[in-house]
Amino acid sequence: MLDVGLALVSAVECALEGVRFAETASLPAPMGVVFGLLAGSVLVLRRRWPVAVVLVSIAITPAGMGFLMGIVGLYTLAASEASRRVIAALAGMSLLGTLIVTFVRTRQDVATADFDPGSWYVPVVSVVMSIGLTTPPLLLGLYVGARRRLMESLRERAISLEQELSLLADRAEQQAQWARTEERTRIAREMHDVVAHRVSLMVVHAAALQVVALKDPQKAARNAALVGDMGRQALTELREMLGVLRSGEEVVARATAEPVPLAAVGAAAAAAAEAAEAAEVVEVAEGAVAGAAVAVEGPSLADLVSLVEQSRLAGVAVEFSVQGEPRAYRPEVEQTAFRVVQEALTNVHKHAAGAKAWVRVAHREAEIAMQVENGPSRRGAADAGLPSGGNGLVGMRERVSALGGVFVSGPTDGGGFRVSAVLPMGSPVQSQPESPAV
Repeated sequence: MLDVGLALVSAVECALEGVRFAETASLPAPMGVVFGLLAGSVLVLRRRWPVAVVLVSIAITPAGMGFLMGIVGLYTLAASEASRRVIAALAGMSLLGTLIVTFVRTRQDVATADFDPGSWYVPVVSVVMSIGLTTPPLLLGLYVGARRRLMESLRERAISLEQELSLLADRAEQQAQWARTEERTRIAREMHDVVAHRVSLMVVHAAALQVVALKDPQKAARNAALVGDMGRQALTELREMLGVLRSGEEVVARATAEPVPLAAVGAAAAAAAEAAEAAEVVEVAEGAVAGAAVAVEGPSLADLVSLVEQSRLAGVAVEFSVQGEPRAYRPEVEQTAFRVVQEALTNVHKHAAGAKAWVRVAHREAEIAMQVENGPSRRGAADAGLPSGGNGLVGMRERVSALGGVFVSGPTDGGGFRVSAVLPMGSPVQSQPESPAV
């Protein structure tokens, strides 16, 4: 509607000025009117072809028509996406054409006037009028075009930031879910190790207690005391792990309770701040899991002596040997080494009743190796009858692989079973008292 209205006004202007042009050129007046209508109506195409509109306005400037077309055309051209060279060239041509026409008309008007304004009047008036008709629309068009491009750039940036924020929110949720899954897996593995080993020993001692209850009351009393101690130890470790699980879930729940809000389209700074907040959700969730993972002080290599002694009290002949100079390792390395030996001895209690076992630990230059091997089960030995979930070897392999170690397990040629693991030393810590070899 605006373009059509401007085209009508321009056509009327050019038609009226076409009458004067026809008189000056000794042409019929209707011809000047038709020419003015056709030339002025070209303004309707200013948005699609601004260069053509400016060229037409420059072409009809000598005829004394098209001033509105020139002003609107220059504004539209300056506000468009045309190159600066094209805009400068057409603006210079329009300025020069307007200067020439105004100079000629002003000189004619002064020649027919009754007074003499002086030689400076015609050049000054021509320059002022040509600049006044050319410069304001050009500067206004440049400002509007720059502002339009800036707003478009901000809009695109806001949309891009909103998309990135949405991706960050999805990634934060995935990271939080992954962290929760990893923590549940770790707690389940710890509970399996504690329950399986302690309960296996308790079942073995209970079976021995049933056998010797009438024959040797003193031995039966010792076995009963051992069963009670092991049960209390198992309950203590379970309470500690469950307490960590509850506290860790509360922290993660607080970190992920509030949804990550999306920024408004135009608020680029707010979008960046909320993106940082979404990243903090991931850090809080990972920090909660990491804190839960190290909250419980797990067993170490120094506890292997008591672990082997418990198996011996349960009736398993275990030989324990240590090669190399014992030293302290990172807590996770020592815990993993202990759990591997513990789970391997638990399997001996479950599946190799009456078999002899060998536990070997080797401290090497950049790694620690452990091996648990048992011979074949003795014929006639009573099976403990313990159920197996099939996750013991899988859990050991996961623990060792998580630290970059190597885990191998399988039957031996003599009918027994062997479990071997090698763990990288990692960063050494302050040395602790040596564990005596048994």
